[in-house]
This record gives sequence, structure tokens and C-alpha cells, in this order.
Amino acid sequence: MSGRHSGGTNGGLRISALPRTLKLIFKLAPRQLTDEIALAKIEIKRKGIQVGIAAAFFAVALAFVAFLVIGLVVAGIMGLATIMPAWLAALLVCGVFLLIALIVGLLGLRKFKKAMPLMPEDTIRGLKYDLGIAKVGSAFDPAVLDPDSEQYKAAQAAKAAAAAKAKAEKAAKKAAEPEFGPPPTETELRRRLEQRRTHLTGVRDELNGELDVKTQAQAVLAAAQVRLQDGKEQLSDKVAGFRSARSAKKPATSNGRGAVEQLSQRWKPLAALAASAAALVFLLRKLIKG
Repeated sequence: MSGRHSGGTNGGLRISALPRTLKLIFKLAPRQLTDEIALAKIEIKRKGIQVGIAAAFFAVALAFVAFLVIGLVVAGIMGLATIMPAWLAALLVCGVFLLIALIVGLLGLRKFKKAMPLMPEDTIRGLKYDLGIAKVGSAFDPAVLDPDSEQYKAAQAAKAAAAAKAKAEKAAKKAAEPEFGPPPTETELRRRLEQRRTHLTGVRDELNGELDVKTQAQAVLAAAQVRLQDGKEQLSDKVAGFRSARSAKKPATSNGRGAVEQLSQRWKPLAALAASAAALVFLLRKLIKG
């Protein structure tokens, strides 16, 4: 009997494990995502350090390129010094460089003034105007878009007050949060991710078993067979008890009819249970074979 009960319990556990499996997956997934993001930040930081080192090497290379340019300038001055005094050659080269710098600088300043302001003010103003109309309709005052108007100053003051309030609330919320200590190291993050990944793999495999119709049918079939066997044993016990009671004493005809009626009343639910279990077993076997 213990084996049969244990089988029925295992079948029940398999059938009822689906909500627990889904709950475990929903519980582990956010933690796994948080650790993945933390690990990504560590990797980005490490790659940033590597990029900084590479930039330092590039800076050293550029410095030597600058030394090369200086050497070429000196060579040019020394070459001109063969046909004129050295000081005049150096002055001539410096004058050429100054002229080039002035021409390029003026051209750049002219282009920069044409590009100012850098932000597309007309487009931004039009977008703000459209947003204002979308929010309040015809009650929108275009003066709030003019930096020199009082409405603009009042709107900016209100926006600054709202930003300060939000910042204060954020600081208060951050202060109220519990202190969890220093952040985990990269090694600790990788260890936790690997453990949780292994756990999630087992849970996912268990979920596949829960969703397998054949496995579920086998579990229900085993439970039905256990219940059918229990019904047969109970029926056998009742028949054996009735036979022993009838052989021990001979009751009157009326008592015998009452016993028969009582036995038939007890047999009816047991027979119905046995028939239902047999039909269920037959259907489940057909389902598994199909």
C-alpha cells in the first residue's frame, strides 16, 4: 500500500508542479537580468580602461609626429640658411606659418558665425508650440516660448521648482533605501550567474516535462490504476467479511434479505468507481499509443 500511495503522491506532485515552476522562473529571471546588467557595466568599465590605454599610445604617437614636424621645420630653416642669414630664414618660415594660421582661422570663424546658433531654434520653437497646443489647445500662450517675456520666466521658474522637488524626493527615496554593502565583484557575479543559469535550466526542463501530454497522461494513468486497485481490494474485503458473517450464523430470511440489500447498496458505488477507473485507463492508454 505504501508503494501505491507514494506513486499517487508523485503523480499529484507532477501535476501540481506547474504553478510552482512558473513562479520560480518569474522570481529568478529579474535577478538574473540584474546581475547580467551589473556584469555588463563591469565589462564596459574594463573596456573603457583598455580604450584609455590605447588613446595614450595614440597620444604618444602624435607627440612624435609633432616632433617630426618640428624637425622638418628646422631642416627647412637650415636649408634657407645656406642662401640667407639663419635668423632671417627662421623669421621667414615663422611668417609663412603665421599667414597660413590667420587665413585658416578667419575662414573657420566665418563659417562658425554662420552656423550659430547650433541648435535649430525655429524647429524647436515650432515643436514646443505644437506640444503646447496639443496639451491645452487654444488656451496656449505663445509668449512662454519667448525668452524675454514674463510668461517664459515664470514657466522656467515653475519648471526649476518642479525639478528641485523631484530631486529632493529622489534623494529622500535613495536615503530611505537599505544599504546592501559594496557591490559584488566580477568573480562573484559570474559565480551567481552560473549557479542561477544551471537552476533555470533544470526548471525549464521540468517545465517541458509538465507540458508533455504523454508524461501527464502516464501520471494520471498510474494514479487511476492505484485507485482501481484500492477499490478492488476494498470490494474483496467486503465480500470476504460478508461470507464469514453468513457462515458463522444463520439469520432469518428477513435478516438475510436486509443483508443482501445492504451489500448491494455498498457494491453499487464500488462498481461505479471500478467502471469509471477502467474507462479512464482505457482512454489514457489509447491517448498514449496514439
